[in-house]
Amino acid sequence: MSIKENILQINKELPPSTKLVAVSKFKPVEAVQEAYDAGQRIFAESRPQELKQKVEVLPKDIEWHFIGHLQTNKIKMVVPYTTLIHSIDSERLLVEVGEYARRNNYHPGVLLELHIAQEETKQGFSADEILDLLDRIASDGELRDKLSNISVRGLMAMASFVDDQEQIRSEFSKLLELRDEIVRRNYPFLDSFTELSFGMSGDYHIAASMGSTMVRIGTSIFGSR
Repeated sequence: MSIKENILQINKELPPSTKLVAVSKFKPVEAVQEAYDAGQRIFAESRPQELKQKVEVLPKDIEWHFIGHLQTNKIKMVVPYTTLIHSIDSERLLVEVGEYARRNNYHPGVLLELHIAQEETKQGFSADEILDLLDRIASDGELRDKLSNISVRGLMAMASFVDDQEQIRSEFSKLLELRDEIVRRNYPFLDSFTELSFGMSGDYHIAASMGSTMVRIGTSIFGSR
């Protein structure tokens, strides 16, 4: 099927509460334009230089997200162009994004990345680390000031790359449990904590059925690399 047909089919399968994020990394500008012409407006990149190059030549009403591992020395190549950074995987990165945003008057949204997969190669906080970080933000005015220009809008995770659907569901459940605990604690600075970014080409049906608000899909739209 064509890129347009793939997008239309996926959108038919997703509930209204789940947004489609088209993962356009490594794909040519022409393919992104084809997806845009099919009505897609949210795209995600994982490399700062590629993001910047595409932003400069593609339509200005695209909502760009960043989903890759972000090095602190590349923050200036990502924050000015993105609405949402899915992959905040350390306190240091969160603070540096916050300080850069405050110095330059940007207001990005961010998601905290939870490590749920069995593969050790995947990035992310543990659930306890995220809760500890949020507790410290709540009690530390200086830390809150550093983060005053960013909005922590939710959580992101990637399940193990396996065929076992029960394992995938179990891993996704860890994300939901953490979300529920964060909501229960009612942190006053999390006034827009509504997003759960989980589900990719191989498991987005499961994710959507479990309450994902954003699925990140590349291969099922654009084909294999």
